[in-house]
Amino acid sequence: MSNQADDAEMGSQIRKHEGGDPEAAPQDVDAQATVAGIDVSGHQRNVDWQYWWNQGKRFAYVKATEGTGYKNPYFAQQYNGSYNIGMIRGAYHFALPDRSSGAAQANYFVDNGGGWSKDGKTLPGALDMEYNPYGGTCYGKTPAQMTAWIKDFSDTYHARTGRWPVIYTSTSWWSSCVNGDFSSTNPLWVARYASTVGKLPYNWGFHTIWQYTSSPIDQNSFNGGYDRLQALANG
Repeated sequence: MSNQADDAEMGSQIRKHEGGDPEAAPQDVDAQATVAGIDVSGHQRNVDWQYWWNQGKRFAYVKATEGTGYKNPYFAQQYNGSYNIGMIRGAYHFALPDRSSGAAQANYFVDNGGGWSKDGKTLPGALDMEYNPYGGTCYGKTPAQMTAWIKDFSDTYHARTGRWPVIYTSTSWWSSCVNGDFSSTNPLWVARYASTVGKLPYNWGFHTIWQYTSSPIDQNSFNGGYDRLQALANG
C-alpha cells in the first residue's frame, strides 16, 4: 500500500458503491426539529462560508486528516471560517484501518485539528468509516478485527478529549464489515442519499446526523433542535 498523500472525501465511496439520489431532500422536515449543516474536505478548497450561512446552514464538519499521512491543506480556512461565521463546527478523520492502528490514527487526528474544547461551538470529532477507496471493501479485516480497530480509535479519542467520536458510516458498509455495537457510546452519523433515512446500522436506535445528499455539496440534517446541537457540542 502506497504512502502517498491520499484524499478521500466523506461519502465519496458510499456514493460510488451504493448510489442513491444525489439530489435527495428529506421528507417531512417540518414534522420535527432539525438543523441544517454541511461537510467539506480539501476538494472544496476555500469555502464561501457567508454563502452557506445565508442558505441556512448552522453546523459544519471539516475533514482534518486521513490515515496518518494526510492533512487537509484547506483545514484552517474551513474550520476557522465556519466558526467565524457563527456555525457550530467539528473535524472528521477518514479512517484507513489497514495502514495503522486505531490508536495511531486517533492520535494523529487529535494532533492535527481533531481535538475538542468546551467552547459551545465545537462538535466532537467524527470517524469516517466507509468503503476502502484504495483496495478491498473491508480493508482486509474481519468484522471482529474491524470492531476492535474502531474501539481502539474511539477509546483513544475519548482518552485524549473526554468525548466519544461521532461515527459516520452507511448501514450497508457497516453490516458488511463490522459486527460491534457502539450505540451506547458513539453518536451515529448515517449516510443515505434518499428522501428517508431508512434502516440504521446495528443496534443504533436513532441517528444524530443524516447525510442525505451530495449535491451541490454534502448536506446534513441534525436530528433535533438547535439546543440539542449545542448540547452535543458542550458534551
